[in-house]
Amino acid sequence: MTAPAGGPKQPGMPESAKPRRRTKKAEQRAESMEQILDAAEELFSKHGLYGVTLKDVAKQVGVHHTLLNYYFEDKKKLFDAVFARRAAVTSERRIKALDEYDAQSNGKPTVEGALRAFLDTDLDLYIQGGEGWKNYGALGALVSNTPEWGAELMDQHFDPVVLRLIELLKKALPDCAEEDIFWGYHFVTGALMVTLARTGRIDKLSGGMCRSDDFVAIKQRMARFMAAGFLEICEARTAARRG
Repeated sequence: MTAPAGGPKQPGMPESAKPRRRTKKAEQRAESMEQILDAAEELFSKHGLYGVTLKDVAKQVGVHHTLLNYYFEDKKKLFDAVFARRAAVTSERRIKALDEYDAQSNGKPTVEGALRAFLDTDLDLYIQGGEGWKNYGALGALVSNTPEWGAELMDQHFDPVVLRLIELLKKALPDCAEEDIFWGYHFVTGALMVTLARTGRIDKLSGGMCRSDDFVAIKQRMARFMAAGFLEICEARTAARRG
């Protein structure tokens, strides 16, 4: 006698014959969640936290808004989930890249090498990750420029990777004043956020010669440009102290 549909597995029943109702339900739930997060990410990246409602997200997905209320207590919870989803990916990738570069450099990193591990690893996600990652980049730029609540999110998700970069820069610039290294990072992250915002301003200023969404061209230039700035500031300040 065979087991009734959905019943317990009988002795000798192959693994593939196990009931899959729960697995399919979990897969459907995960798929629905991804659709919600993708839609919310796109809307939040364009209109910010206060310019989007749960009904807007539901309409974008094509579901009733009560489904969003089932998954998320309120709009801020949804926003936080959207932000955290990709933050974990980029932070883990960059910390891994920084650790690997540190090991490869035998304790003697260069400024440009450290910046490439930090910046290029992140830019690769926007080059290769499709429109979803580009939307996330724009969202990150918006969050980083919202001091009322954005700073807390940035601190929560990105402090470990930033401090790992600072650690490598201190190794690369042992004679540099610590405050100049932090200022240098401040300028680096400012340029990165403007880049991720894709405002289109450089497109207009350059007459189309440069495009704000050309992350390949940005990757070719940014780390080297920023490294030169670090070296110039640190060397000038060191010379002034010795003089």
